Amino acid sequence: MDKSKIKNVFLAVSAAVLFVCVPILSGAGADNDKEPKIGDIGDGNRSRPVHVINLRTEAEEGEESSVIAPDDEPLMPFSPRQTCGECHDYEAISQGWHFNAADPCVDAGLPGEPWILIDLLTATQLPLSYRPWPGAFSPKEIGMTKSQFIRQFGRHLPGGGAAEAPDENAAPSEIMRELVTGQLEINCMACHDGDPSHNQADYDLQIKKDNLRWAASATCGFASVKGAAKDMSDMWDPFLGEAPDDPKKIPPSVSYNKNCFSAKNEVFIDIKKKVSAERCYFCHSTADMSHGVDHWKADEDIHLKAGLTCVDCHRNGMNHAINRGYEGEPSGQNDVSITTLTCKGCHLGEEGSDHPTAGRLGAPMPTHKGIPTVHFEKLTCTACHSGPWPGEKVHHAKTSRAHGLGTIGVNKSTEALPHISYPVFTEAKQHDGKIAPHKLLWPAFWGRLKDGKVTPVLPDVVKKVAGKVLPGIKENIKRLRAGNWPEYTTENIADVLKKLAAVNKGDGAHVYISGGKLHKLNDAGSLIEEDHSTARPYVWSFAHDVRPASQSLGIDGAAGCDHCHNTKAPFFFGKVTVDSPVAAEHGRVEEMVDMQAGVDGNYIWAFNMSFIFRPWMKATVLIASMILAGFLLLFGLKGLGKLAKFTAGDN
Repeated sequence: MDKSKIKNVFLAVSAAVLFVCVPILSGAGADNDKEPKIGDIGDGNRSRPVHVINLRTEAEEGEESSVIAPDDEPLMPFSPRQTCGECHDYEAISQGWHFNAADPCVDAGLPGEPWILIDLLTATQLPLSYRPWPGAFSPKEIGMTKSQFIRQFGRHLPGGGAAEAPDENAAPSEIMRELVTGQLEINCMACHDGDPSHNQADYDLQIKKDNLRWAASATCGFASVKGAAKDMSDMWDPFLGEAPDDPKKIPPSVSYNKNCFSAKNEVFIDIKKKVSAERCYFCHSTADMSHGVDHWKADEDIHLKAGLTCVDCHRNGMNHAINRGYEGEPSGQNDVSITTLTCKGCHLGEEGSDHPTAGRLGAPMPTHKGIPTVHFEKLTCTACHSGPWPGEKVHHAKTSRAHGLGTIGVNKSTEALPHISYPVFTEAKQHDGKIAPHKLLWPAFWGRLKDGKVTPVLPDVVKKVAGKVLPGIKENIKRLRAGNWPEYTTENIADVLKKLAAVNKGDGAHVYISGGKLHKLNDAGSLIEEDHSTARPYVWSFAHDVRPASQSLGIDGAAGCDHCHNTKAPFFFGKVTVDSPVAAEHGRVEEMVDMQAGVDGNYIWAFNMSFIFRPWMKATVLIASMILAGFLLLFGLKGLGKLAKFTAGDN
């Protein structure tokens, strides 16, 4: 048997072993009634526990992890699963909101920010999520493997969950490759490391090198990593520390600051139970491009300025089921201390509670004097209090997860994809259906249309089949350098669709989604476009940054009702740019009211027009009332006079 056949057999056997062993190693079928670990039981003391602990290696198959000493050979990166899991229930933590996206048993909750797959050459801007959020596609559904997902989005992945689970889309070679790269375990340090030398940006660099096993160690101040698993062959064993055949290739390795180790090989790690806002910001920053990247021009959330931090509201227990802070959230907990961590809960309290809940955390209790109650039935609190001040046109935003903010070498152009618009006032996809401010993304991707459903085609497939007819790089070099769309013509789209149709026949017609339209070839081979629900924008509501009450919509003395109730009010008639790489679609806009289901724009315009005459109506009513009062007074006095005469006559 030749070497290639031996290798193929070895890969197949390894894949089978991993499919069987990974669920076992990851704790599948573990006893849910097991005793809690020492770190998961508090004694009521609010001080921060000191973590002087041993670092532990990843556990090899059939073996236990070992304590790391700085003179080990080979020196291995520490494993969060084994190190933190000594005192904390790793499996319970892995069920938390940041890690359980791929679990089909978890309530998807209010649609949130998706992962956005960007590919410039194929003009792709595709929202992805493992959660079944309307408008987003599952990576599994489009044939994206776990390793592809990690390499695309690992920079802001917390690890665990889908990053550790077996992958049904993976080829045996990809499964085998995990022996070299390791898995992306839950990175506890990303949130809880209080050391100012912690560098989360290095996490991205390690993932680009396929150093998944080493990524968490690389971010810590007491460790450094060099080399790249990407350069190693499938047969390289990191546990043996052997040198690669090519001396120019450097295998991944970790080194520790020996001064950080005690005589017992223990290391002090500055663990913070209460995560700082700075840690949250790495993955959850939003930059308003109307200010460019000059943060000093933008005001911070009023809650943060008042001294609160993210985790004061977004709390969780040991299970890491973090509270997202919206009404009707499927938290599974009826405890008033959890259910009141919403705008309404903190500021207005919970009706029917057996103890005071309003004014929590020092929240002022608003009176909303003069505002009709219909506003509270139709609008969320955030509609008036959150995000940038609405204008004639929506703002353009960049976010950490969508644009890789905080990573090294990120494209800082204000035009860089994806193009996210906000605030867009439309119904929140939650139980009450109230209008809330949203961020918005227009999808753009190649796909297949079958039985009315569009399934995306990965950009690599498009480039392989139709790369020669995609818009030229030279003609679009400035746009591509800025991270912006290449400029497509309708002829470009038709040419690509013909190439795809010629190679990949069956399973539906090929289409291109862009600018709110579905583009396809008719029977004559001509390009046509039509409306399709898949082409509608993906939207997700937001709550930050919160403006102070004096800067909210509807405040008397600052335009009052006129904020929303005039014929040009941005709340209803603001312009939402329809984002598209297709030149023929540039400049197209939709009005905000068109995105508010059940709202008639003509009725709203007429209703708002009435507000122009309301001051006159009020003056008219006041004058009429005064005249009526005068008549009533006059007749009253006359009546009293007659009554007096009548009474005097009787006497």
